[in-house]
Amino acid sequence: MTTLDTTSRVAAPLPRSLDGRLWLLMRYSGIALIPLAWIHVLLQDVLVGVQRIDLDYVGLRWATLGWRVYDMALLAFAFAHGMNGLRQVLEDYIPRDRPRRLVRWGLFAAWLVITAIGAAAIVGGVGRGAGEAGG
Repeated sequence: MTTLDTTSRVAAPLPRSLDGRLWLLMRYSGIALIPLAWIHVLLQDVLVGVQRIDLDYVGLRWATLGWRVYDMALLAFAFAHGMNGLRQVLEDYIPRDRPRRLVRWGLFAAWLVITAIGAAAIVGGVGRGAGEAGG
C-alpha cells in the first residue's frame, strides 16, 4: 500500500503573462479589501452614522494623512479589483484577440482616468478647504 506524502508541496511558477499578473492582482486586492472595507463600514456606518457624514466631516477626516492614505488604498484596490473582474467577464464574450485588446486598453484607460479623478479629490480636494466658501 502506497501513501501520499501530503507535507511536501511543489510551488507552481508565477505566471509572467499579463493575465497571470492580473490574476495575482485579483487575489492580493481581494485580500487587502477585506479589512479595508470592513473597517470602513464599521467606522462610517456603525460608529459615525451616515446621517452625520457631510462635507465638514470629510474635510476633518482628510486633514489627516493616514486617512487619505487609507481612502486611497480603498479606492485603488476596490476599483482595480472591480475593473479586472469586469475585464474577465467581458473577455468571456469576446472571442477574437483584437477586440479583446481594445476592451483591455479601454478598461485600463477608464480605470486610469477615474482613479486619477478620485486621487485628485482625496489628495487635493476637500481636506484643504472644508467648510470654506469660494476659493
